[in-house]
Amino acid sequence: MSKQSGASGFEELAKESLLYPQEQPALLKNKENHLVIGIPKELATFENRVPITPDAVAVLVANGHEVIVEAGAGDAAHFSDREYSEAGAQIEYSREKVFEANFVLKVEPPTFEELELMKPHHTLVSALPMAKLTAEYIQAVNQKRLTCFAFEFIEDKTGNMPVVRAMSEIAGSTVLLIASEYLNTMNEGRGIILGGITGVPPTKVVIIGAGTVAEYAARAALGLGAEVKIFDNNIYKLRRLKYALGQHVYTSTLNTLLLREALSEADVAIGAVRAQEGRPPCIVTEDMVRAMKPNSVIIDVSIDQGGVFETSELRTHRKPVFKKYDVIHYCVPNIASRVAHTSSIALSNIFTPWILEIGESGGVEKMMQRNPWFMKGAYAFRGKLTNAGVAKKLGMQYSDISLLLAGL
Repeated sequence: MSKQSGASGFEELAKESLLYPQEQPALLKNKENHLVIGIPKELATFENRVPITPDAVAVLVANGHEVIVEAGAGDAAHFSDREYSEAGAQIEYSREKVFEANFVLKVEPPTFEELELMKPHHTLVSALPMAKLTAEYIQAVNQKRLTCFAFEFIEDKTGNMPVVRAMSEIAGSTVLLIASEYLNTMNEGRGIILGGITGVPPTKVVIIGAGTVAEYAARAALGLGAEVKIFDNNIYKLRRLKYALGQHVYTSTLNTLLLREALSEADVAIGAVRAQEGRPPCIVTEDMVRAMKPNSVIIDVSIDQGGVFETSELRTHRKPVFKKYDVIHYCVPNIASRVAHTSSIALSNIFTPWILEIGESGGVEKMMQRNPWFMKGAYAFRGKLTNAGVAKKLGMQYSDISLLLAGL
């Protein structure tokens, strides 16, 4: 064999070897930092999101954590068990074993039955919809002495709320698609196109609120050629929004007469006010809704906190709309679940760095002690309610979590 052919043979052999399964060096787990992360399958009706994607699982496992995923947890968001398994997750068919993990990560809050499966002093991270929250639920959490975080409350180092921001971007981009769906004749809407064409007046969209949902809804509406009016009592937010949109839009404070007039001419009205504590104020009265055009559309994005329209009633994706005073109401809290794959990736991109930092900090308690922005997300800690807004809504007593942590 010539020298050249021998080199070629070794080259081919090397290429073939790359096709064989490769062993990955085992990582030493630091017992103090090691988390067992449980990802249960969501049981809530039409909750299709999953908080961690297979790509994120690979990162967490590579950093010494263990991830237990309930079989089928990612199916609705189009992430298969095989993808999770290949990323290093343990696929578990027993819900009990998933909830035994010391760090349970969900989208919707656990049911009372699921809370019973959790072990005392373990950690839960999930949403906490204020509109459905009860004192009995908080009592059940505290009886288990769990440390619980509502991901809507968790801030980042700059004081923003990344989960709220991400889900608001998705909701704002999606509401105009929903409005278009219910404006069409087949759904007994006004039979108009969302936007405008030559010779036809543009669709009129009223947005109440000037936050992230409003920004992305306004972008979508303006892109379609609609006429947009935005109402909010925060002048700074209105200025920021006009600057962010980069084009002229009508803005106003929440002047009752101007709002009533705008709603009476609107084809679509979007409620996008987020309260800092408790529920948002009821801004649009029943009389204002009664004066709206027949078959116009209301989308109350704030319904998860109670809603800003007096006529709003909580609905699900199974029966998302109802009519009152001949106005179509869409009042579904988890709008982002309509686009579950995108929403799941967005959630995973936020949760993964948090979990890695918890591991590097030496556990959840140390993470809170070092990072006040993360501590703000806690609403229960070892048998105590620790969130003032939740306590005010439910008429309960609460404890200052910074004092509880100082005593550790």
